[in-house]
Amino acid sequence: MDTKLTTADEETTAASSSPRERMSGILLHPTSLPSPYGIGDLGEGAYHFVDFLEKTGQHLWQILPLGPTGFGDSPYQSFSAFAGQPLLISPAKLMEEHLLTKEDLKDMPQWDPRKVDYGEVILFKTELLKKAWAAFHHTPDKTLLEEYEQFCEEEKDWLEDYSFFMAVKDAHEGGWWLDWEKELISPDAKTRKRWSEKLEYEIGYYNFIQFMFQRQWLELKKYANEKEIEIIGDIPIFVALDSVDVWANKKLFQLDTKGHPTCVAGVPPDYFSATGQLWGNPLYDWNFHKETGYQWWIARIRRQLALTDYLRIDHFRGFEAYWSVPAEEETAINGAWIKGPGKDLFLAMEKAFEGKLPIFAEDLGIITPEVEHLRDSLGFPGMKVLQFGFENMEDQNYVPHFYTTPNCICYTGTHDNDTTMGWYQEQPEIVKDRIRRYGNTDGNLVSLDFIRFCFGSIARYAIFPLQDLLTFGSEARMNVPGVAAENWAFRYVEEDLTPERAEWLLKTTQLFGR
Repeated sequence: MDTKLTTADEETTAASSSPRERMSGILLHPTSLPSPYGIGDLGEGAYHFVDFLEKTGQHLWQILPLGPTGFGDSPYQSFSAFAGQPLLISPAKLMEEHLLTKEDLKDMPQWDPRKVDYGEVILFKTELLKKAWAAFHHTPDKTLLEEYEQFCEEEKDWLEDYSFFMAVKDAHEGGWWLDWEKELISPDAKTRKRWSEKLEYEIGYYNFIQFMFQRQWLELKKYANEKEIEIIGDIPIFVALDSVDVWANKKLFQLDTKGHPTCVAGVPPDYFSATGQLWGNPLYDWNFHKETGYQWWIARIRRQLALTDYLRIDHFRGFEAYWSVPAEEETAINGAWIKGPGKDLFLAMEKAFEGKLPIFAEDLGIITPEVEHLRDSLGFPGMKVLQFGFENMEDQNYVPHFYTTPNCICYTGTHDNDTTMGWYQEQPEIVKDRIRRYGNTDGNLVSLDFIRFCFGSIARYAIFPLQDLLTFGSEARMNVPGVAAENWAFRYVEEDLTPERAEWLLKTTQLFGR
C-alpha cells in the first residue's frame, strides 16, 4: 500500500460534486473500531470497517471530531482545532515502520474489547509513542525522515504553536495555561526561544506524533476514497479554553486582560437538559475575526477538509445567534442570545475556497426562521433525527413523510442520543404504538425499522450509528449530554459485523436506491 505522505490540498476531495443523488452511510468514531490496543485506531480494524462499508453499498462514513482530547475524553473539547488524536495512531503500523518492536508490547494490559478505559489507554499508548519517537531518531529510512521534515514545514502555521503548547503543558504536569508563569501566558520572542531550546526534544515528540497521525489517517482516507466512500468530518463551533487555539490567539476570543473568559458558551434549557447546557467554552470576538478577514476560520476549515470530504459543523445555529452566559454563572439558564457573524463568515470562506463548501449544518435545538434562512441561503443540508419526530408526531420537522426537500440528512439518532433500541424501551406505550403502526412492524427490531424509514425518505443523505445496525441497547450509547464521565467509550468487535447483517444492509440500501 502506498504510504507516501500526501499534502492537505492533494487529499481534499470535491465531495459536493458527487454524482450520486441518494447516499447512505454509518456514524462511527474511529475510537470505537476493533483493535487489540485498548481503543480503536487506524490499523487493520479501520480497513476492515471500510471494506464492510463497501460490501454493504454504503458511500459515507461519518466520524466525530479528530482532535486530541483532554479531561472528560470528549472529542468536542480538544487541545487543538487543527491537530489529530494521537490515541488513534496504530501501534501495528508503527511496528511496520520499525519504530516499535514486539518487545515494546509485551506488558500490554488485558483490555475490555467493548469499552475504552481512557485512563489506562492514555498511559499505555503515550509510553508506546515515546518509544517510537526515540526509535525514529535512529531510523535508516531516509524517505520517512524527509517526509517528516516536509510535514513540519507544510503544517508549521499550526504545528509550531501546538507542539510548543503541549510541551510546555507537560512541563507543568498538565496544568492549564492560565496557571503557568506569567511570561508563558503570553510569551515574547525571547521567552519563546528560551523555552523552545529547553524543550526541544519534547516539542519534536509532538511534531512526530502529529506526523504519524496524518500519515496513517491520509493513508486510510485514500483507501476509503478509492472505494468510493467519503468521510464526513465534524468540528465543534467552539474551542476549549484549555487549548492552543485560545492561548495563541487571545484576541479572537472574549477574554479579560488576564486571559479569563468574560462570557462562555452553552445552550438554554432544551430536550437534553432542564437547566440548559453550560459548555464553558470561550466565545469568539466576531468583530475581530471580521477585521482579519476570518483568516483563522478559513485556516481551520482548510485543515479539516484536508482530512475529510464533508464537514458537519456542530451547533450551526451559533453562527446566526449564540447563547452567551456570564462566566460566573453555574448553569446556562441566565444567558442571552447574541447575534453571530451570519452569512458574512461563509461568504468569506466561499471566496477563499472559490466555491460552495461541502458542509452539513447541525441545526438541532432551538431553531428560528433566521437560522433556517441562513442554512438555506448557503445551501447547507440540515439534520432530521427520527427519534425527535416520533416522540412528538405533531412535530413535522423530523417525521419522513413531512420532509419538503431532499437537501437534508436523515438520522436514526446521533452520538448524543440513546441507541434507538434503548430509546424505544423507555418510550410510553402511545409512542411505541405510533411507531409500530407507522412502520407496520412489531417493534422488536425497531432500530432496523428506523434505518428503513431513513432510507425510504426523500433525504439525499441517510445516516445511522453502527449501534443501530447491530440492534444494541443503551449499554452501547456513545454520549449522555451534560454528564461528564463514562462517555465516548463504546467499541464493537469484528464478530458483530455478521454476514447476515451485512446482507440485510446491502439489500435495504439497494431497495431504496442509495
